[in-house]
Amino acid sequence: MSRNILRAVFGLATLALASTASAASAPAGVKDALANEPIGLLPGAGFQLRTGKCTDCPVPKQNLWYFENEIIAVPASSAATASFTPGSDRNRDVANWAATPASAQLAHPSLVWMGAPQVLEGATVLPGARTLRTVDGKDLDMRLVPKLSTNRSFANGATFSYFEGRQVRLRGALGSENGRPVFTARTIWPADFSLDTARLKNAPLKDSAELTALVREPLKPQQGVDTRLLWERHPGQARNWQDKPVLGIVLNGAQGDDDESLGGHFAIATGRFGKNGDWSGWAVNNFYNLDSVSEKGIVAATVPMDNYLMDVNSGQQYYRPSYMLVAVLNNQRTAVAFQGGVQRVFNHFYRHDFRYRHAAANCTGISVDVFEALGWHVPKRGPTAPIKSLGAYAYLSAKDVSFASGRKIYDYLNEEQTRLFPAVAFDAMGQDLLQLVSADGVQPRALSTYEQQLRDDVEAIMLVRIAQVPSSRANGSAPVFSFDEFRSRVPQDQSQWKIVPVADRPFPVALQGEGFVAEKDPSVVPLPIAGIGATLVLGAVAWRRRKQAQKKTIAATQPSRDPVAVE
Repeated sequence: MSRNILRAVFGLATLALASTASAASAPAGVKDALANEPIGLLPGAGFQLRTGKCTDCPVPKQNLWYFENEIIAVPASSAATASFTPGSDRNRDVANWAATPASAQLAHPSLVWMGAPQVLEGATVLPGARTLRTVDGKDLDMRLVPKLSTNRSFANGATFSYFEGRQVRLRGALGSENGRPVFTARTIWPADFSLDTARLKNAPLKDSAELTALVREPLKPQQGVDTRLLWERHPGQARNWQDKPVLGIVLNGAQGDDDESLGGHFAIATGRFGKNGDWSGWAVNNFYNLDSVSEKGIVAATVPMDNYLMDVNSGQQYYRPSYMLVAVLNNQRTAVAFQGGVQRVFNHFYRHDFRYRHAAANCTGISVDVFEALGWHVPKRGPTAPIKSLGAYAYLSAKDVSFASGRKIYDYLNEEQTRLFPAVAFDAMGQDLLQLVSADGVQPRALSTYEQQLRDDVEAIMLVRIAQVPSSRANGSAPVFSFDEFRSRVPQDQSQWKIVPVADRPFPVALQGEGFVAEKDPSVVPLPIAGIGATLVLGAVAWRRRKQAQKKTIAATQPSRDPVAVE
């Protein structure tokens, strides 16, 4: 069965199943995916569940095209919806918008990828993971959504043992099988993932290197998550964090079966602490390449945290460990500004005003750029090796007989590391955030308005580490922090690299909207290389002309060798 058919079956049919189930007597704990549910900083009541095939959604057609067979939440007809400025550079658009009064009020994103129409809360996974016990003590059959044909791994016995006996929250759809109700789960979120903020002990970093060390430290599969409080404004006071807004800096590790993923992944989350430290409803702004089809079914979108980490096909936790720095806020304005800004960027992204580029505009760079446009100027670490990039360009261009291949390595070695490497951005942002809130008040730079707000609004900073969920997939590890580390972890012979092939997803010309200007690809010959080449050519021409001039001068000054006439 193809990917699209699977999506259509679960996407379109489950909406009908959900409405049928809601009309009947649903098992305890089952509810609509938007009922009393947050989507990041916003209540679910401001959204409606649809699929990308809807014709009356207040959403640009370009955005909907990627989710034709997916269940999405779109703004209700009366809800304010995020806009954008056609023809404007994405970063300039965010900066201009942030300077207006409208930026203080968070509009609804054009869409949120929900994946399923219903939520089942408070259920316990019974042995064998085929049955759930609901909150009223009754048993309910459980199934998983099918494995995507392109997905290289899936849940197995180790996964079922991992969930066995634990209370969980599921996203999926209630249906029936042989006359019995059955819940088909797409996402399984353990209740013990909740952050027990009351028991956190203040454990500041010993030095600037410890944050990197904590990311590199291997994580063993465990129940719950590993948490550490790095800083709090009022030590010793009760932590009443329920409903407090948050900014989350999310880092995902390296996959164990894909050498091209060793850099990891990066995203920014916003939301509020839920009851008992729940964070499953935080909104994660997840950028992926729209021009290729992910083998795990991932599509770039704003998604609930439980989908982002624990979707059984696309969840990050099924193929690598994850790390998150959480800034707990006493005022939502910095989180609102980021979320409002990134929603404008998504609108540009879906219509291809700019394209995902693995060096210049990847998940890290796009996210960091939003903060830069708002005024958080994260200290830069510099490019990896500008001088080496010249030789690397020449070598790979000759080796692969491709200037494009040379351009690729040139771009990697010249890109600012806090925009290129997820782990470097995670470390740089964490270190800078701790510096901004430091008690000594000494700042290494003049602070922008946004940075002053961060300094004043952050109540606490905590580190969360989540181990990989056991499955048939190879174990992942910490992401690389440098290009040299990447080279040390892959075979020297690139033909031996483990690479996951993906299909292209060309953007339809018919969807190019008003004001669309196609982003130009950079020249395969970078300007410095062209400059060096031009200099060499001009130098060679000048040298040749000088040699020719020297020959003429010598010829003019030497005595004639013609025979002399004898009188």
